[in-house]
Amino acid sequence: MAKHDTGWSSTSPQQPARRTPERWVTAGDCGLLLLRLTFGLFMAGHGAQKLFGLFGGQGLTATGKGFGALGYHPGKLFALIGGLSEFLGGLGLTVGLFTPLAAAALIGVMINAMVTVTGAHGLWETDGGVEYSVAIAVVAIAVAAIGPGRLALDRFFRWGDGGWVEAAFALGLGGIAAGLSLGL
Repeated sequence: MAKHDTGWSSTSPQQPARRTPERWVTAGDCGLLLLRLTFGLFMAGHGAQKLFGLFGGQGLTATGKGFGALGYHPGKLFALIGGLSEFLGGLGLTVGLFTPLAAAALIGVMINAMVTVTGAHGLWETDGGVEYSVAIAVVAIAVAAIGPGRLALDRFFRWGDGGWVEAAFALGLGGIAAGLSLGL
C-alpha cells in the first residue's frame, strides 16, 4: 500500500468505498529492519569499543590518545563525542528511533573518519581507504530518505516515513557536526 494511500477503494464511482486488506509488514519493511540491525549494531559495537573497551576495543582513555594524535584536542573529549555518536547513532538506527538524528550522528562520524584517517589511503579498505566509511554514510542517508519501515519505533512519529527533508536533515546535520569537529 502506498505511503499516502488511505486504504479505502472503490471499483467504480457508483459503488461505495470499502476497506481493502492491508499487509502490516512487507518484504521492504523486513529488508529495512535487516539493514538497520546490521549497520546499527556494528556501529553501536564500534562505539562501545571506543567508550567502554568492549569487543577488543581500547576504551576511552586510549582512544582519546589516538584522537589527540590525529589532531583532535582535547583528544578524550573528541573520543567521547565520536564514541557516543557511533554508540547512540547505531542504537537509534537499530531500533529505528529518531532515525534522522541517528543517521546524522553516523554520517558526521564517517565524514570525520574519511577526512582524518582513510581519505589519504584511496578507495579500498584493503589499502586503509574510504570504502567502509562511504558505505556506512550512504546506508545512513538511504535509511533517512526511505524511512526506517514499519518495524521501527519511529512508525509512531511523523518523521518515520522518511523523505527528502529527513535525508537532507541527516546529511546537513552530519556535515555540520563533522565540520565543527574538524575545525572548519
